Amino acid sequence: MNLYVGNLLFDVGESELREAFEKFGAVSEVRLIMDKYSGKSKGFGFVEMPDDNEAKNAIDEMNGKEFHGREVKVSQSKPKRSGGQGGRGGPGGQGRGRGGFGGSRGRDRGGSGADSRGNR
Repeated sequence: MNLYVGNLLFDVGESELREAFEKFGAVSEVRLIMDKYSGKSKGFGFVEMPDDNEAKNAIDEMNGKEFHGREVKVSQSKPKRSGGQGGRGGPGGQGRGRGGFGGSRGRDRGGSGADSRGNR
């Protein structure tokens, strides 16, 4: 089971996190999420425990408890979302462009060529 561990101090290392969770059972992987620009921890990570019962026990025992001076959040991680657009879904509907049928604004229809604001 993959566990989410949040609200970590930024200087907590993977070995410290592994050691904390190994008290509850086998740990197959520990990943701290790092900022790609600064290289510093973002304050959360993931712990993979192969045995679900041990993982559930770790959640029960660690969630809301103090770890290196902070109350950590531990839960079963949610599956990673696919897609990768970051929530906006592409450029449509973001106020770009003027819409309509083209750029003539009435000049070819016998009008004055001015738009509704009086611009030509």
